[in-house]
Parts: sequence; structure tokens; C-alpha cells
Amino acid sequence: MACTFVKKKHTMKLSNHKILITGGATGIGLGLTEHFLANQNTVIICGRREEVLKQVSDKYPQVITKVCDLSQEAERIAFCNWLSDNHGDLNVLVNNAGIQNWMNVDDQDFYARAVTEIETNMMAPLHLTTMLSHMPALNTIMNVTSGLAFVQLAKVPVYCATKAFFHSYTMSLRHLLAPKGIAVIEIIPPALNTDLGGKGIHDMHPPVSAFIESIFEQLEEGKQELTFGFSEVMRNASPDVIQETFSKMNP
Repeated sequence: MACTFVKKKHTMKLSNHKILITGGATGIGLGLTEHFLANQNTVIICGRREEVLKQVSDKYPQVITKVCDLSQEAERIAFCNWLSDNHGDLNVLVNNAGIQNWMNVDDQDFYARAVTEIETNMMAPLHLTTMLSHMPALNTIMNVTSGLAFVQLAKVPVYCATKAFFHSYTMSLRHLLAPKGIAVIEIIPPALNTDLGGKGIHDMHPPVSAFIESIFEQLEEGKQELTFGFSEVMRNASPDVIQETFSKMNP
């Protein structure tokens, strides 16, 4: 079934879709997977680690899983060919997969890690969007950015830059795909209690469940930019507030 949208306010029906969620086995991706399943959708997830995908499929046998390292162009192409051959009725793409490296420009492996981060966080969703937007049933793209697209945490310099790129790209993409009837929705999370960046780093932050509940409420309200807590504040902050926040985050 197609999503129902009206111009400037996209109201998405939350059931009876076939949805691809990249990085859908952990963190925010898993939260989205579980919530979409609860709303009677068919969900496909992909990720690098077969054992993690298996944990999800063991708990939710209806989930379709596919191992794919999205940082590798050849694997992205093979994955999209598989989707075209086996899931031509895919109608929602959720570009969620991402990595966050805590590092310094003086680190010996800084450049190599930065390249992998850029490939995963920027090139992969750009490439998937380019290939899958030609699928006949696709009518919705959801891009997961970050509150750090608006204010930077210097300890994750490349991550912040990739999310700023992805936010900007999403705004243009929304305009470019409107004539094709493809809605583009941006999900803008704050720091949440996930393993992004490493275990324990984000333990003090809000749970994923609260964020997911808020996101789906905003989808039902027809919002195109879905925020929560810190990301809502930063999305609407003045330059002075952003500078003040930057100074507090980077003492």
C-alpha cells in the first residue's frame, strides 16, 4: 500500500509497507525495526555482522535479513540487485546505518578511519538512494541524521561532518524527488543510550524506546523533520545558542 501525502505535510500510514532499514539490527535501527513490525509491516534489515542479524531473526522470524558491508561499493551494488530481483515491491528506504569514531587528527589511523566513516555515513546512503529511487514502488525515504549536524562534538569530528552533509543532502533530496512522488523524511536523533561509538559511552543518555515513540507520533502528525530533546533544541537554535552549546560541549 502506498503512503498518503499532501504537499508540505506528509502524513504516512504506518502499516502494510515493505521497508528496508540499513543497520536495522542494533540501536535506533532495531527500535525502528521492532516498531514497524508491531504496525504490520514487512521489514528487511541489513548489516555487516551475520551473528547480530541472526539474533534479530531468532527473535523475530518474520524479519528478512541480508549481510552487507555498506562501506563497500561492490557490496552495495550486489545488495541493490538482490533487492530488485527479490523485493521489487519495496516502498520505504530507511538510511540508518552509520558509525561514529572518537578520534583526533593526530591519531596514526585517523585518515583510514575517516575514510571508512565517510563511506558508511555519506557515500552508502547516497548510493543506495540513487539506485533504489528507481524502483517502481518506492515512495518514501527516511534519512537518519543527528543533532550533531547542527552543533559539533570535536571528539567525533568526521561523524559530525558526515551528519551535516547528510542533513543538507536530505533537504535538497526532498525537493528533487517531490516531482516523482517520493517523500523524504529526516529523523534527527540526539545522543541516545546505544553502543554507537563504543560500549558505555552513551549510557547516561535517554533510552531508544522513548525516542522511537516520539518519532512515530511525529510521523502520524505529518512532520518531515523528526526531532527529540537535544536535537529539537539544536534544530531550532540561534547562532548564539549554538556557539554557547559548542563551548560547553568542547571545554
